[in-house]
Amino acid sequence: MFKKLGIILEMIKFEHTLFALPFAFLGAILGNVVEEHSFPTIMEWVWITLAMVGARSAAMTLNRVIDARIDKENPRTATRAIPAKLISSSEAILFIVGSFALLLFSAWKLNPLSMYLLPIAVFFLVIYSYTKRFTYLCHVVLGITIALAPLGGWVGATGTLSWEAFLLYVAVLFWTAGFDVIYATQDADYDRGKGLYSIPSYFGVGKALMIARGFHVVSFLGFIALGVLASFGWIYFVGVLISGAIMIYEHSLVSANDLSKLNVAFFTMNGILSVVMFVFSLGDLLL
Repeated sequence: MFKKLGIILEMIKFEHTLFALPFAFLGAILGNVVEEHSFPTIMEWVWITLAMVGARSAAMTLNRVIDARIDKENPRTATRAIPAKLISSSEAILFIVGSFALLLFSAWKLNPLSMYLLPIAVFFLVIYSYTKRFTYLCHVVLGITIALAPLGGWVGATGTLSWEAFLLYVAVLFWTAGFDVIYATQDADYDRGKGLYSIPSYFGVGKALMIARGFHVVSFLGFIALGVLASFGWIYFVGVLISGAIMIYEHSLVSANDLSKLNVAFFTMNGILSVVMFVFSLGDLLL
């Protein structure tokens, strides 16, 4: 059982929960400051973390089950656990059920608004995996889905929503959409040949990278607007500037003629960016 669990966690790149978890924490602390609540309690941190883990685990495993046939035919993904028959679809579905149960229980332990909004979150967690079959805006749908992390952190810690929460949501949405466009460039030819939709397959790699830059400009401006509206101090804005520099560096690593450093641009840089935004925002609030 533990061997199968290890295979599933490797399949969904469980460690990449780091991408969105700092933003869920950021939403929690920002919400408490903006709404003039006390700092999140230890148990609120725990339930927000577990909800985030359950949501991402369910969504990523569901994506692997839904895309199993596509992954099997793509040389880049043919060695993934399900097409390689390291685990069965039924075993993966059992893990999905458990992950959604963890999300449901965690939302219930937080507050009523978390429960009321949960069906919306589940809808996007499920629908994203199908979007590449009918729209090249699948990257934006992924952004809509992952940006629910900071929104969920905000709701989970405060039981309320405000305009600042939606600014954070938009900033994370376009940050996610931008890096997902970059990641999708490696499958542009395969997706086009199979009739799958993505911005790189639809517009070409060169234009797709330009669109990704545009998404990240919107994200950067969103973080700035959030800082102004929420009356953050200079420490927060230093973090935003560092994050902007990270996005610029991320784009410098890839071009239409050279995608060899794509993994560094996608995994390393985005993991660093989310931690930077959380640490500097927390530092601003505390200091």
